[in-house]
Amino acid sequence: MMRQEKDPADQRGVLDPRRLDASAELVRELGLTDADVEEVMDLFHALRRWHQASEAHSEASRRFMKLGENDMRAIRYLMIARREGRIVTSTMLAEHLGITGPSVTKLLDRLEHAGHIRREAHPTDRRALSIVVTDETRDTATSSVGRDHSRRFAVAAAMTSAERRAATRFLRELADLPVLDYSQPTVIG
Repeated sequence: MMRQEKDPADQRGVLDPRRLDASAELVRELGLTDADVEEVMDLFHALRRWHQASEAHSEASRRFMKLGENDMRAIRYLMIARREGRIVTSTMLAEHLGITGPSVTKLLDRLEHAGHIRREAHPTDRRALSIVVTDETRDTATSSVGRDHSRRFAVAAAMTSAERRAATRFLRELADLPVLDYSQPTVIG
């Protein structure tokens, strides 16, 4: 059996909208040229690559720090709060992470046992404890995750103001698209 060569668009993992019924009609309605469609496909391919790269960077950070995703989110939140001079309690952390009280207790026990956080007396509420990141974890996170963030920031800083505004507008408009309820009948009209 002879293998067919893959179309370059298929290699990018982006479906050519001219090949899909609903998208093909939209391409015609908008009057897009083949060059326009290729630019749109390149844009979505770049977005897909960024998503994959972002996931890889996050996974590398979690692996290096030996932490799970919620653990990293907790550390990041605690570091930002410390920098802003805010005191964080377990209730605040649970709310931020969207987890229950018992779940945050397990998370804090795990982070404390690993030497990432300390529970300290709350300075104004003697019934509560404040949660702080240890200096060692802060230094490790800053030298690794912080360095990676700085590299991404430098890419955005090197863009022109117009390029940043265009990229921001594109990403905001994508994020603002409502999530479709596919269980509801489609209304055409």
